This record gives sequence, structure tokens and C-alpha cells, in this order.
Amino acid sequence: MTDLRDIRFAETDLDALTEVPGKVAVLVPAEGTMGPSARRVNKLSKGALARALESEAWGKLSAGDVMALNYPAGMKAEAVVMVKLPRRPSVEDARKAGASLARSAGKGEITVLTDGTRRAEQVALGLGLKGYAFTARKAEPSETPAAATIMVKSVEEADAAFADTHAVAEGVFFTRDLVSEPANVLGTVEFANRLEALRDIGLEVEVLEEERLAELGMRALLAVGQGSIMPSKVVVMRWKGGADEAPLALVGKGVVFDTGGISLKPAAGMEDMTMDMGGAGVVSGVMKTLALRKAKANVVGLVGLVENMPSDRATRPGDIVKSMKGDMIEVLNTDAEGRLVLADVLWHTQQTEKPAAIVDLATLTGACIVALGHDMAAVYGTDEGFTNDFLKAAAAEGEGAWRMPLAKSYDDLIKGTKGDVKNTGGRAAGSITAAQFLKRFVQDDMPWIHLDIAGVAQVTKDTTLAPKGATGWGVMALDRLIRDRFEAQAKAE
Repeated sequence: MTDLRDIRFAETDLDALTEVPGKVAVLVPAEGTMGPSARRVNKLSKGALARALESEAWGKLSAGDVMALNYPAGMKAEAVVMVKLPRRPSVEDARKAGASLARSAGKGEITVLTDGTRRAEQVALGLGLKGYAFTARKAEPSETPAAATIMVKSVEEADAAFADTHAVAEGVFFTRDLVSEPANVLGTVEFANRLEALRDIGLEVEVLEEERLAELGMRALLAVGQGSIMPSKVVVMRWKGGADEAPLALVGKGVVFDTGGISLKPAAGMEDMTMDMGGAGVVSGVMKTLALRKAKANVVGLVGLVENMPSDRATRPGDIVKSMKGDMIEVLNTDAEGRLVLADVLWHTQQTEKPAAIVDLATLTGACIVALGHDMAAVYGTDEGFTNDFLKAAAAEGEGAWRMPLAKSYDDLIKGTKGDVKNTGGRAAGSITAAQFLKRFVQDDMPWIHLDIAGVAQVTKDTTLAPKGATGWGVMALDRLIRDRFEAQAKAE
């Protein structure tokens, strides 16, 4: 796994600044009022900070942006990095500041002087998340960035605040690594092995093999993977941190590679289909986070792991398969495969885990990207309170999410001719009809959210907290949902 940069908190020691190596960062409010640390650095650098604060360039910076002064006089540091940040920053600005510091530090050491600015743990989170780089498959993988030291008034308070935040960062990194791996490394067997290793941090992990899946009647899921030599699997991860309440269930699509099957995708861009297990990756990252921070909630994560390949054994367009629920599904397009996987896992989840609510995640449709681009995930929900709680959690964590409609009229587009339901309704409302398909496999009284993350799981340019590539979108939002709805509710009771 890609290691998170070592982030340490230490008591502020202004006398040591002359000998601090690497880069020294100073948080300065927008109005340019220097605190004790900035004044000391200004004195050591013979007034360099004061001159910079009077510059036009400083005035143009936004909250969280940085300005570097290289090779300051009177200091061993190779640069002083000035960070424009209010003393009471928003979570978003604090994380942005940390991300800016990560870019400035690169692989080198950095010491951050906070002068009592609040949300030091959020600055640390941004610093950690932005430092991610997937290099495991290079001939010479890069080393983990050097340690970052954040000087604060109270180390004890900062450590306590950062403990849970650090667990979230570990979960995000786990998701990014899974999504970034090529399919010849992360097949269904290796994916399951990595999840089984989470037993070491307290998760219960159960792997359902093909024979058991057949006994359970998961013929829709098995139909997707039958063209591949890789065995299909369902992995169940259970975190029992609550009392005896019913768990929240997280369900993820884990298509480790998607050729489209017999309905073969175009060659251009097919290499990106290593990320078609993004939903399963997010579920895995959330479960790791919960175990690391010892969450006071019951949560179960289920992922359906398959590979969609064309072969003499592959499902054909026109085939009709029976789902675990019993519905007969007309497979009109074998590239609309993720919903077949989720249909069986959703039904199995309700039958065996008896959850209080379900969230499923999938890189499900290109139509979602057409509708929302790469800034927002599509959100579908059957329970207003539950769905609104998720949207609030996503907004609080800065993860873009947009509510999309569910309506009976869309069911007509996927109404079966020979079977009960078609696995695609064509181009019109493609993301919505996919959600309507999944809704058939959710019991009427079950609070359910479907997240189509096709546009946000992997991106082609840097975001505020991630380099281009796998983002880990959803780990922070779902962890926040669990804190605010399930843990808080249990505490109130």
C-alpha cells in the first residue's frame, strides 16, 4: 500500500527555527497580521516576510494559497512558505492550505508553524492526501515523502483531533491504491486477498466463492464473470462497533476489468476500465477507516468481484438470466453489466444482513458523466431524510454530489419483452434507468441510496486534494454520514 506521509505534531519552538531543514511554512491571516512565529521568521530573514506581505502578489492570493521565499537569510531552511489562511478557517480552506503545502514540499521535509490557527488537523489531512502518488508498478517506486512537523500550542489536543482524520486518510489511500492497480495485478483473487488482510485491524471478512454464489442463486452476477478465467467472488466485511442495532450496508460494484463482454467496448480508452471496480474500492476504504478509528457503529460492506470478458463461455446479448430475487433479466447489452452484479448483491444483503439502510456505489454509466461531468456524483435515493443526510455529509466533506430523479415513468424504458426487465433502456436517461433497474432489487421499505460515481472515481487532472488519477471520492462523505447519522444516533439513545 502507498504509505501516508508521516505527520507529527510538536510544541512550537521558535528558538529552533534557525536550524530547521527543508522548508518552513508560516500561516498568515489574509490581512497580513503576523503572529509570533511569523514575526520570528521575519526577523531571521531580515524583513523578507514583511516585504512579501506588502506585495501585489500576496494581495492576489486566495485563502489556502501559498507564496515561497527561497533561501532565506539567517535560516538553514531552503525556503519559507507563507500560507494565506484565517485564524478560524473553514474546513475547505484548511485542507486546501495543507494541499498547497504538499505541492510546495514535494518529497522533502516541511515544518509548519500554526500560531494557534484552528483546524490544524485539517491542514494535516490536506497535506497528507495531496502527497499521494501511485508508483508501485514503476521499476523504481518512489519513496514516501519525508516527514512533516506541525508546530502547535497543544500536542495532545492536536494528536487527538488528528487520530480519526488520519484514519480517513488511510482509507482514502487504500481506495486510491485499489482503483489505480492494473487488472493483471488486481484481479478478483488478489482483491479478495487484500480485503481478507483487513482482519488484522479488526474487520470480520467472509469470502463467498463461485460454488456458494451458485447455491445462493446469484446467476446475474455469475453471468457477468462467466466469460473470464478469473473466479467471481463476493466479499463481506463486517464492522461491529455498535450495540445490537441493525447495520448500515455499503454495497460496491467490483468489476476488476470491463471489456464490455460480447458487446465489446471501443479500443480507445478501454485501458481505463481497470477503474470499473471503483465502487468496491470506496466500500473497502470506508470499512478500513471505520476499523482504524474504532467507529461506534455497525456497518457491513459487500463487494461483488468479477471480470467482464468475451469468450466462448461469455453471456451473449439476448440471453435471459435469473436473478437471486427471481426476476428474469433480458441481457440486451453485456456492457451494462454492473447493474447485474449489484442486483444480486443488493438482494443478498437484504436477505442475510438485515440492514437498517443501504448505500451502493458503482462506476455504472457513461450517461452520468454526460449529465454531471467529473465534478459531481449522481445521487438517487428512496428515503428523503437518509438521502438529505448523505448530501449534507458530502457537502461538509467537499465531495461533489447531485440529486437525480427516480420516477415510475422511467421503468417503462426497461420493461421486459421476453423477460421481466431489460438491462438497458437505451441512450435516453441512461443513468436514471440504471438506477431504476437497481431499485427493483431493493425492498419497498428499505432506505436506499445509489451513487453513480463514474465521473468522480478517476479524473484526468489534479483536484484540490488529489493528483490526477484515482480520487478516493466517497470515503470521506460516507464516513461523515456514519458519524453524523449512525454514531450520533446511537450516542443519543
